[in-house]
Amino acid sequence: MDLARVTIQTGDFDLSREIARLRAGDAQVGAVCSFIGTVRDRSDGVAVSTMELEHYPGMTEKTIEAMIDEAHRRFDIRGARIVHRIGLLQPADQIVLVAVSSAHRGQSFQACEFLMDYLKTQAPFWKKEQTPGGAYWVDARVSDEAAMVRWGIASANR
Repeated sequence: MDLARVTIQTGDFDLSREIARLRAGDAQVGAVCSFIGTVRDRSDGVAVSTMELEHYPGMTEKTIEAMIDEAHRRFDIRGARIVHRIGLLQPADQIVLVAVSSAHRGQSFQACEFLMDYLKTQAPFWKKEQTPGGAYWVDARVSDEAAMVRWGIASANR
């Protein structure tokens, strides 16, 4: 198992450092695909001043580790790294990094998308957006849940 495949933290992360860590010591890596999610200043046309993320410590990491194991079963990947922030975030702040290494780009792209789709629908995170009309908990979007069906996984939110 890769060392520290999942990190949940309040502080920001550095893409270059995380990618270097993922690739370290593996000369078979020919491709790395990464996705960074950021806080938008609008949600469904409404201004967002902050986003607060909460999680269930221990369970969140265990759940994400299991999905990385599933990505290894589904795709020919060398490694995966997920960093997810919690706490109070501002628009333009980085929220999440999903990075996947493989010998060839296709497997990295697919596994990265698979892991991000999973995080959006099934990982035990709760998001609250602060808007001019008050604070609101954010549900998974229908399009995110449809993406999981494409992978043959029923959403935990149904």
